[in-house]
Amino acid sequence: MEPQWDDMKVFLAVARESSLSGAGRVLKMDPATVGRRVARFEGALKASLFVKSPQGYALSAAGDRLLAHAEAAELAMRAGEEALTGPSDTLSGQIRIGAPDGCANYILPQVCAEISKDNPDLDIQIVALPRVINLSRREADMAITVSAPTAGKLLVQKITDYHLHLAASRLYLRDVHPIEKLEHLRDHKMIGYIADMIFDQELDYLNDLGVERVQLASNSVSVQIKMLAEGGAIGVVHDFALPSHRPLRKILQDDFSLTRSFYLVRHQGDQRSERLNRFAEALSKGIRLEVERLEGLT
Repeated sequence: MEPQWDDMKVFLAVARESSLSGAGRVLKMDPATVGRRVARFEGALKASLFVKSPQGYALSAAGDRLLAHAEAAELAMRAGEEALTGPSDTLSGQIRIGAPDGCANYILPQVCAEISKDNPDLDIQIVALPRVINLSRREADMAITVSAPTAGKLLVQKITDYHLHLAASRLYLRDVHPIEKLEHLRDHKMIGYIADMIFDQELDYLNDLGVERVQLASNSVSVQIKMLAEGGAIGVVHDFALPSHRPLRKILQDDFSLTRSFYLVRHQGDQRSERLNRFAEALSKGIRLEVERLEGLT
């Protein structure tokens, strides 16, 4: 029996999801059918592609060698489909973007809404996760990150810088002694990330201040900002988020300011896709302009 392309897709789904049930959800198949298809594919190739364990399905040595070729075949199929449909003035299909929740909440909604207006046949999905998106498992077609990855076959493009400052609610500042120096922060509660859930060192803002205790913490930027708005403490806030939270006010701007960057990360092979190239260009431009606009409002 010759290997079938459809079985290659099943192999890729199991490799990325590490389970028959997860692959079934992606492929819209029941797990038993996925298992039969994997067995058929292994039989055709005369090789065991997975090792089953309590943690799920892990790639065997043979499966690991096949993975890169399977992904290349997948990209070639996509490129072929695009070539047959011919050039179009608008984009179509589905594109999924992974992003940290600060970007996902305060930047991407406006940017993606604008792209959607110009491309009515395009479905855009935003995955907001407080961790690094796993592109190798195809959790997304592309990802926004706050540091440039150095491992893997990836396309990495810097999009723009953005800025952060200390902030507190106007009500909180009204009821406390004036905060005129960084040393005064010792007398106040701080809001920030849960220390052991910081997934990128670029997000460890309070470390730059020497803050050892965070009395109010969350792994979500949105939750942190809402806690700040309640008037309970001081925290570090993205300048681009401040226009959405008028009760908040920047403090100690001359003493403390952070600059961070957004990067667009894609699969290296996707550079052959005109559709994804066009979307990436529109997304990057939109993010740059939206960060500039929102920071200008502060």
